[in-house]
Amino acid sequence: MAVAFAPFYRMKKLYPLLPGLLLLLLLNAHGTAAQTLAEKTKGMQKFAGFFPFYWDEASGRILLEIDKLDQEILYVSSLPQGVGSNDLGLDRGQIGQTRIVKFVRSGPKIMLLQPNYDFRAVSTNADERRSVEQAFARSVVWGFKAEAREGNRVLVDFTPFLLRDSHLIGDKLEDLKQGTYKADESRSAVFLPNTKGFPQNSEFEALITLVGKAKGREISSVTPDANAVTVHMHHSLIQLPDANYQPRAFDPRAGYYANEFMDYATPIDQPIMQRQLVRHRLRKQDPTAAVSEPVQPIIYYLDRGAPEPVRSALLEGAAWWNQAFEAAGYRNAFQVKLLPADADPMDIRYNLIQWVHRSTRGWSYGASISDPRTGEIIKGQVSLGSLRVRQDFLIAEGLLQPYADGQPRNPEMLRMAVARLRQLSAHEVGHTLGLYHNYSASTQERASVMDYPMPRIKTRPDGSIDLSEAYATGIGSWDKRAILYGYQDFGPTADEAAALQAIMTRTLAEGYAFISDADARAPGGAHPAAHLWDEGPNAAAELNRLMDVRRQLLARFSENALAPGQPMALLEEVLVPIYLLQRYQVEAAAKEIGGLYYTYAVKGDGQTITRFVEPAEQWLAFEALLRTISPRELALSEELLAKIPPRPVNYARSRETFPTRTGLTFDPTGAAESAAATTLDFLLNPQRAARLQEYHARHPGQPGLAAVLDKLLARTWGSKPETGYPGELQRLVQTLTLHKLLALAAAPQAPAGVQALAALKVDELKTRLQKEQKSAKDEGRRATALAALRTIGQFEEAPEKFQPAPTLPMPDGAPIGDDGCEGF
Repeated sequence: MAVAFAPFYRMKKLYPLLPGLLLLLLLNAHGTAAQTLAEKTKGMQKFAGFFPFYWDEASGRILLEIDKLDQEILYVSSLPQGVGSNDLGLDRGQIGQTRIVKFVRSGPKIMLLQPNYDFRAVSTNADERRSVEQAFARSVVWGFKAEAREGNRVLVDFTPFLLRDSHLIGDKLEDLKQGTYKADESRSAVFLPNTKGFPQNSEFEALITLVGKAKGREISSVTPDANAVTVHMHHSLIQLPDANYQPRAFDPRAGYYANEFMDYATPIDQPIMQRQLVRHRLRKQDPTAAVSEPVQPIIYYLDRGAPEPVRSALLEGAAWWNQAFEAAGYRNAFQVKLLPADADPMDIRYNLIQWVHRSTRGWSYGASISDPRTGEIIKGQVSLGSLRVRQDFLIAEGLLQPYADGQPRNPEMLRMAVARLRQLSAHEVGHTLGLYHNYSASTQERASVMDYPMPRIKTRPDGSIDLSEAYATGIGSWDKRAILYGYQDFGPTADEAAALQAIMTRTLAEGYAFISDADARAPGGAHPAAHLWDEGPNAAAELNRLMDVRRQLLARFSENALAPGQPMALLEEVLVPIYLLQRYQVEAAAKEIGGLYYTYAVKGDGQTITRFVEPAEQWLAFEALLRTISPRELALSEELLAKIPPRPVNYARSRETFPTRTGLTFDPTGAAESAAATTLDFLLNPQRAARLQEYHARHPGQPGLAAVLDKLLARTWGSKPETGYPGELQRLVQTLTLHKLLALAAAPQAPAGVQALAALKVDELKTRLQKEQKSAKDEGRRATALAALRTIGQFEEAPEKFQPAPTLPMPDGAPIGDDGCEGF
C-alpha cells in the first residue's frame, strides 16, 4: 500500500511547481514569454497608416503590426535609387513585380502568401472556386515569427524582409556577366525618410549594398567601388481597390494591354482565357450628359528634378491626353501637375512622370501598378531618360550646320529637341493609360503619339533644312479613338458590348489600323506599314526622299556642325546620325519585299485579313534598298575626311562613333561597311527569303527569291567596275553580298529550299569569280575574286558549320533622340 500511494504523495509535493514548469515549456516552444504589442513596442516610434509599424532606433528594426490577417492586399517592390546604366536596365524608379498577397498565421509563424490569380473560377459557388485554388500552386513570399500577439493583431520583425535583394539585382548583374553579388546585411539598413504610412498604403525603403567581385565594364563605369553596389529598394503594401470598378472586355483591335487569366467557371462554349483592358478607373458625374466632369480625375505629377525648358515641355506633352478625354465627353478628366514639394514619389496616390539620369542615353518607358484581379491601373509611372534630348539636339546640329563664323546660334535646334520631349512625354504617359505602341500610325499622317517618330526633315527651295514640322504637336486622331473605346462611360443602363462594338466599327470605317510590337520589331517582319522610326505612307518612296536629303547634307557637311571650341574629332559624333539617316527607313522598305498586309481582324468586322504587296511596289523597294549600298551613296568627300582627325586625349571612341579597322584614324570604309551590311541583312533575312519563295510558288506574279538574288548579284558583282575610292567601296559591297548570301545558304532556320537556292546562286557566282580571278587586269578585283573563292571553298567543305566573317556593326541607334518603351 505504501508503494501504491507514493506517486500521489510526490504529485502533491510537486503541484506548486507546475505553473513554473508550464512557463518554461512555453518559453522553449515560442522563444519568449507572451507580450502585448504595447509592451513589445514600448519606447519605439509609431507610424500610423494602412499597416501600423514601429521604428526601433536602438536596433535599427522595423516591427510591422499585422492587423489584417487573411485579407488580400497588393505588394509592390521598386527601385527608387538605381544603378544608372541603360545597359544594365536598373533605373531609378523602376517598378518590380506587382503581387496580390495576404498574411496568414499558423501557430507562431506568419507567412506572406501569394494566391495564384492566373487560374480562377469566377463563380459564386465556393466549391467551384476551391477546386481551382487547390489545382494550382501558390507561393509563400516570406515567413515571419510572431514577436507579440493580441487577438487578431500580430507583431513581426519586418527588417529581414526589407534588407533582402528584393529587386534581384544580384541575379541580373550575374546574367549580364557583371559579377556575382549578394546583399550584405552589415552594409544595409532601413532608410527611414522614405518609410511612411498613409491611409491606403504603407511604404518602406532600405539602403541595400550588394557585395561581390566586379567583372563587367558597365557596372564599373557607374559605381565608385564596383565591388560594393549600393542602391535603394522600396516596398509598398497597398489596399486593393473596392469592387466598384467595372472591367472592360479586351479587343485586339483597340490598342490596349490585356489583363489575362484562365476562368474555369466559363461555360464550355465560351473561351476559357479571359482578357480585360488595362486602364484607369474613370466615370462621369453624369453618364447621360454629352460632356461631364469626372467623378475623380486622372492626375499625373511631374518630377520636380526636371529642369527648364524640359519641365514645361513634359507638362505640356503629357497634358495633350486631355484632348482625347475631351473627345470622349469628359471635362478636365486628365490633368498634369508639378509634384508637391513634400510628396513622396513612391506614394501610391501619385501617378508619376520622372526624369531619370543615366551614364548613357537609353530607353524611356511607361509602367503601371495594376490590380491583377481586374486590370485596373492604380498608379502610372513614367521614366524618361534625360540624355536623349541631347541626342536630338546633336541631330539638329548635323541637319542645320549652324555654327558658321559670325552666325548667332540657331534656336531651331532647341525647338526641335523640346518638340521631341513633348511628344515623348505624351507617348510614355499613353502606356500608363493602358495603350500599346501603334506602329502603323506613321503611314496615316501621324495618327498616334504611340508610334516611334522619325523627325520630319524637309528641304526649302534654296536647299536649306526645314525642321518646323520635325515632330507632331498634340494628340493623334487614332489616340482619340482608342481613349473613346477604353474610357467612355456608357452609364448603368447601356448595353456596353453594343456600344463598344459601335465605336470599333466607326474606327475601322474611318480607316484606322492598329499594328504593334511583335509585327514591327522582328528583323524579318512582313507588315509593310509596321515600323519603328519611319515616316510617310510609302516606305520605299520615303527612303528615296530621305536619301536625297542625306546626299545634300553630306555634300555640305563641315565643321559648321561643331560649336566653337570643340575638338575637330567630335565632328564624327555629329556625322553618325546624318550618315545613317536612312537606317530605320531601310528596315521599313525591306518589309515591302516578301511583305504581307494584314490586320488584327475579328470575324465579321469587314476588314481585309491579308493581302500581298503588289509586285511593282516590291521592286520599287528593292531599287531603293540597292541605292543605299551604291558606292556613290556610301562615299564621303575627301574634303570632309580631311577634317576628322584621330581622337585627342580624354576623348576616347565610344558606342556613339563608328567602329574602325584603321586603328586611331577615322575609317570611312568601316562606316560604309556597317551601313551596307545592315541593308543586306534585312534584304537577305531568312524569314523574308522563305516568304519570297512561298509567295512566288502560290502566285507566280509575286517576286521570287531567285529573281531577287539574281538582281542583287547583277547589281553588285555584275556591275561596271569602279576605280579608286569608289572601286574600294564597290568591292566591299561585293564581298558583303557574298558573305550574307552564304549566311543565308547556311542558316539553320531557313527552309531547305531557301538554303538550296542560295547555294545554287553561290555556285553560279563561283563560275564568274573563277573567270574574274584569271582575267581581271585590276589587282584589287583579282584579289577580291580570290578571297571570295576561298570563302566559298570554306562553305563547300562544311556548309552546316560555316560562319562568315563578322561585319562592323552600326553605332548605337535606337533610341536616337527617341524612345524604346518597355510598356507594362
